[in-house]
Parts: sequence; structure tokens; C-alpha cells
Amino acid sequence: MAQKLLIVDDNPDSVAIMRSILENRGYQVFVAISGTDALQVVSKEALDLVLLDVMMPEMSGIEVLQQIKDNSQTGRLPVILVTAKTHDEDVMVGYQYGADYYITKPFTAKQLLYGIDLVLGKGESVG
Repeated sequence: MAQKLLIVDDNPDSVAIMRSILENRGYQVFVAISGTDALQVVSKEALDLVLLDVMMPEMSGIEVLQQIKDNSQTGRLPVILVTAKTHDEDVMVGYQYGADYYITKPFTAKQLLYGIDLVLGKGESVG
């Protein structure tokens, strides 16, 4: 059974790149283009991981992260923030709100898969 990952990003190019990398790796991929969409998918699907953009319209990734982590049904769901925000304070805010890992854009397929393997507890090396 393929693991289910949710990509949350309002940029179609980012979504296409991540979806391609993940589907080639055998993951079942869901996509949300807003925080509201993301929270609906999270409430309906038994996801294994969320890849969450920080800078989005309407609701920031940090707000989405906070709602996921504060909900007793979804609080243990691993969330990786994927963002162009690279300042130390941005990274710290993400971790303070419960992010499990942080990947900065632009990233390589290797970096993305490494982060996912790390968070999902897969020990194998990413090549």
C-alpha cells in the first residue's frame, strides 16, 4: 500500500515538480492549493505526511501547521515545511509550531526525498 502524501502549495510549478518526484518514488499524492483545501484533505484522508508551503494567500502555512498540530485527530501527522523563507527565525517559528522538518526552495529531488525518508523513519539511503 502506497504511503499518502499531501502537497500544499499555491504555486503550480512547485506542485508539478514535487508530484513528479513523489509519484516516481511510488507515493500516492494529494494536492491542495490553499490552507483551507489542505485542512479538508487532512480531515478526510489517512495521510502519512504533509509537505506544506509557508507563504500562501488567505492562510499561511504556519496557520495550517498550527491547526493540524492542535487537532487531536491530526496532531501526530508529520509536517515538513517547504519554503523559500530561509532566515533562522523563520525556521525556528516553523519548529516552534510543530514542524517535523524544514526544506528550503529551491531543493533537489535528493533533498526532498531525504527529508521525507528522515521524517517517515525510513533508514535507507536516498540515491
